[in-house]
Amino acid sequence: MLSACSTTSFTDFFNNYNQQMREVRQAQQQGNFHQALSLIPTRNSNNSSYNLSLLEKARLAYLANDNKQSQVDFAQVYQLVQEAQLAAKVELSRGVENVAAVVSNDNAIRYDIPLYEQSMLHSYQALNYLTQQDLSGALVEVRRANLVQERALTTNANSIYRYQEKMAAQGVNMADFSRQYPAMDNTIGDIKNGFQNAYTFYLSALLYEAAGQSNDAYIDYKKALEIYPDNSYLQQDVWRLANSLYMSDDITLLKASLPPAVTNKNEHTNQGQVTFIVENGIVAAKQEIAISLPIFTSHDNIRFYSVALPSYQNNLKTYSPLRVNYQSKSYQSEEIVRLQSLAAKQLKDQLPLIVTRQVVRLLAKEEIRQQLERKNGQLGNIFANIYNIATEKADTRSWSTLPDSIHILQLNLPAGEHQLMLNINGTNQPVKVSVRANKTTLVKLAAIGTYNQYQTYEL
Repeated sequence: MLSACSTTSFTDFFNNYNQQMREVRQAQQQGNFHQALSLIPTRNSNNSSYNLSLLEKARLAYLANDNKQSQVDFAQVYQLVQEAQLAAKVELSRGVENVAAVVSNDNAIRYDIPLYEQSMLHSYQALNYLTQQDLSGALVEVRRANLVQERALTTNANSIYRYQEKMAAQGVNMADFSRQYPAMDNTIGDIKNGFQNAYTFYLSALLYEAAGQSNDAYIDYKKALEIYPDNSYLQQDVWRLANSLYMSDDITLLKASLPPAVTNKNEHTNQGQVTFIVENGIVAAKQEIAISLPIFTSHDNIRFYSVALPSYQNNLKTYSPLRVNYQSKSYQSEEIVRLQSLAAKQLKDQLPLIVTRQVVRLLAKEEIRQQLERKNGQLGNIFANIYNIATEKADTRSWSTLPDSIHILQLNLPAGEHQLMLNINGTNQPVKVSVRANKTTLVKLAAIGTYNQYQTYEL
């Protein structure tokens, strides 16, 4: 039991992560980012949630326009990810942590940063580099984000199958489990997996274009369009580059699949593009739920145990699109990623592994309870039961300061200074942008509750 405490603070041990972050998220919702930073629980480098704590700090520092600190924290997280991957290969540090978790709960395991969170880490780090006008540094980060997704494509299906096999080996029937576990289908929607992120591909394509790497940009625009095929801005980008790169075979296919409004659109010469990236809301936190599972004990007896598990609510919040008015014309944004859906899908794919660990843990705790009862009688039994109840906590950890949804909007304008009127969640906000011919001006907006802010980058 003491080993579990070595990687987990007392607060982490008995209070789930969602509860600990409640005040942080409330401050973030109100736009009080410095206050939110001060409310994040202090964790040392040995803590199992240290890497997650750094992610939260880096995101909030970014929102507070402290890009230098954000960059430092994200860089440290990336180093920890690399160290964790190396440790997993030799199965050294993870093995120690799993022993600790057997007698406590999953919060004693080092937080394994999900792939969609890793890609967002690199996307934010790319934006941090852009604030320093360091395009080459930003390109390194978007390549890392894309590499995360490429590697995941080759391992995802096999990992899910292995998790399901392990769960079945513990005698838990997936169909029986699914009947008790709350549905998340509405939250997940029709996405294929929990890591493919059209936004990260779109951001990398923007930066590749800015660097004059049109072929690389075209590849990533196509990847983004494959994930979000109905996004008209992605359609326009793919069509535009297919023509400028003389991709004759692709042009034929695209002409048959894309709307005429896209394929018949005239090319804007000697104009610049203004691209808006809009972050909406805050991703929902995991909730703790309890279900009853029939489990075979070491004596081949079936007993029903109450198991605490993480879950997401089965609904998505609706956001109004950003509207931009310019010279009597109105433009509106379109969604390019729903991080809430990625989070729910990632959790669903991980559930067999989570349940397997819970079953192993329950059996180990039951064995300890019986040993204490034999040695100390009813007093030992009471102590073991109190400990088991106190430590039966679901792992509700996730990067909880991320946005819920991200939209994009593009419009072409003549070179020069322009005053645009933005409507964000019913609030009008004027924005002044500088446009250069054949260049892109990126406007990054955060719309959280009633709080709105923006940053501009000239690419």
